[in-house]
Amino acid sequence: MPVDRKYFGTDGIRGQVGQWPITAEFMLKLGRAMGAVLAREGERPIVLIGKDTRISGYMFESALEAGLLAAGAEVRLLGPMPTPGVAYLTRSMRADAGIVISASHNPHQDNGIKFFSAFGEKLDDDVELAIEAELSLPFSTVASEAIGKAMRIEDASARYLEFCKSTVSRSFNLHGVHLVVDCAHGATYQIAPKMFGELGATVTAIGNRPDGLNINRDCGSTSPSALARTVVESGADLGIAFDGDGDRLQMVDASGRVVDGDELLYVLAMDWHEQGRLRGPLVGTLMSNFGLEQAMGALGVPFLRTRVGDRYVMQALREHSGVLGGETSGHILCLDRVSTGDAIVSALQVLEALARSGRSLADAAGGMRKVPQTTVNVRASGGPRLVADAEVQRVLASVQGQLAGQGRVVLRPSGTEPLVRVTVEAMDSAIVSRLAEELADAVRAAQARIT
Repeated sequence: MPVDRKYFGTDGIRGQVGQWPITAEFMLKLGRAMGAVLAREGERPIVLIGKDTRISGYMFESALEAGLLAAGAEVRLLGPMPTPGVAYLTRSMRADAGIVISASHNPHQDNGIKFFSAFGEKLDDDVELAIEAELSLPFSTVASEAIGKAMRIEDASARYLEFCKSTVSRSFNLHGVHLVVDCAHGATYQIAPKMFGELGATVTAIGNRPDGLNINRDCGSTSPSALARTVVESGADLGIAFDGDGDRLQMVDASGRVVDGDELLYVLAMDWHEQGRLRGPLVGTLMSNFGLEQAMGALGVPFLRTRVGDRYVMQALREHSGVLGGETSGHILCLDRVSTGDAIVSALQVLEALARSGRSLADAAGGMRKVPQTTVNVRASGGPRLVADAEVQRVLASVQGQLAGQGRVVLRPSGTEPLVRVTVEAMDSAIVSRLAEELADAVRAAQARIT
């Protein structure tokens, strides 16, 4: 990311509710700034606003709406809507931009803003920088006759649900399949269970009772133990876990084993390659398991790694004319179906691949041999300084030397949370755990010295 950004991170603007910039005052200004930038094109811009289920969404929705109207923009309110649903509706309704109020997989104390262009894609860097520049100007309101209007789109969920179903073949159905669907008490809580049911599945829904405070709490893609337990207890065929805003996907096989984003990419890549649908390289990140890279090599499919963040995966796919990529966390991009990471669509693609092969999820994912990998998250502020610390760098070099070309180590500050992530990967799991803790201890010690 450019170093002169003040607010935008790798995935919009995010932080703790009530602390600048995640305040109603800032959101009012942000809405006006975005509306003013869009209005430079000469037409009255139309902006869609969707949100997840966290309680602060009401406050920020109203503030953004007011700011946009003050800039002369027209606002369309979608209500609770998965992030990829906002991206789709921005395109299909021919809006000029879409806004999602969500902190994704974070707890309810956090919130954030994500933006989409008219094409349903993340904003270009120059647009984000223009919004930041506009934020530095005094708040102003257009003439009274130019103030925008707002309206609620009552059938937004139904429109998106039908789109999701359209991404699989007309002959595909889930008759005879028992699914457990964990909606993380988030934005998919209505759409996902209904859609899988309409396709014929027997659906057991969990994490589908949001109260504004329980989003992502001990459920969803970041905490799939409840899903695994429910799958086993109910005798379901598999489980599907979404995160709070519906752009991350994890699955659980019939035995309760979690199948992560790397394994799901493997299942899709194998099927798409056989179907002749896989074009260009498969794109992962620095965190993608080496076993995925090895499997693609055996298949003769190029494998590329990017920085962590779905925007970087997207950039690499665009640059290399690819259609499939994603992250271990479950951000999966199926670019011949959608313009952004869409967990519901990705789940459908996996289910269709399984139906085509007649294999269970466990069998289909079992062809990929994962290399033991451990990630230790060190809670710390000022991550870049800690990573650059001389002693941390010395320990990092020592860990790399001990791996001696037989493994990988990744040390990076999180782009969305106050964390430093330490990841070590090698064939010997005991060595992996020891070296990860050794490097994590160095980061903790650096934080103690610096603070």
